[in-house]
Amino acid sequence: MGHRKHHAPRHGSLAYLPRHRAKKPSARIRYWPKIESDSPRLLGFTSYKAGMTYIFTIEDRKRSPNFGKEVMRAATILETPPILVCGIRTYQKTPYGLKNITEAWMKEAPASLDRLLVLPDEFNTEAMLQKIQDNIDVTDSVRVITATQPALTSLSKKKPETLEIQIGGGNIQQQFDYAKQLLGKTVTPEEVFKEGQYIDVAGVTVGKGWQGPVKRWRVTRLQHKGKKTKRGIATLGPWNPHHLMYSIPRAGQMGYHQRIEFNKRILKIGKDGKDVTVKGGYIRYGEVNGPYIIISGSVAGTEKRLVRLRVPARPPTEVPEAAPQVTYISVESPQGK
Repeated sequence: MGHRKHHAPRHGSLAYLPRHRAKKPSARIRYWPKIESDSPRLLGFTSYKAGMTYIFTIEDRKRSPNFGKEVMRAATILETPPILVCGIRTYQKTPYGLKNITEAWMKEAPASLDRLLVLPDEFNTEAMLQKIQDNIDVTDSVRVITATQPALTSLSKKKPETLEIQIGGGNIQQQFDYAKQLLGKTVTPEEVFKEGQYIDVAGVTVGKGWQGPVKRWRVTRLQHKGKKTKRGIATLGPWNPHHLMYSIPRAGQMGYHQRIEFNKRILKIGKDGKDVTVKGGYIRYGEVNGPYIIISGSVAGTEKRLVRLRVPARPPTEVPEAAPQVTYISVESPQGK
């Protein structure tokens, strides 16, 4: 690069350009995988990130050199209060993407939704469902409109988030019948996922604001005797072409980007959050009150942030049949508490 006499690979990956701020703190899932199942089911769930701890499990991957041994893993605690299915929405495939056909809402929506939407006193649910049934021949996708219940957690927020979750498996008529059964009811994480399976985790990373090229792209600092900047770049590019190329590392937004991680394994699904709450509560979150999920490894985002879970789009070929055996979960006070 530049006038160096030796090879120097570029700094920073160009795989996620442009690095702009996410529109919302909740991630958007653009793709729902197709599953082979005779009975329909939900393909996703929502949760809130509480914090991290470490656990001991028995390694059950046969190709691992630690197979059968007790190993320590970093783990993320996600609080998963039940989600409320408050609506059904159907789509039709067009050359320009999915087109919304119609939707149906539960008859008496919860009062918490008034903080988010302007709702009528009562919906004509029967007429809405009949309209969906009349257009079932042209329907290609059935999704449910779910509302989170942050009031069941230790968060101070009261306004819920409304998100769409795809229904997979079976045919369109079976998916619609399944959605009608869920309308107005709550769904727990145990009804969607099981221990030991792999899932995709979508979230928004921790925001770091406007940063220079040294921190944002990890470029080398210039010599301290330079006349101009030290934490910049030596050149903005060649004379030809006569424009600033996108690959030049420049200052800009760092963090608060939407990211999705594939194949994160569920180590444990529990009902009582007191079993995994550390002494004094998690820093910047507090105690875990209700159902929870323990994910192996880290999860994008800061504490309290909404994290979306999805059925894996490209699952691994070798998956242990049984759930992992968890021998110990650390609930000691976190560092600095």
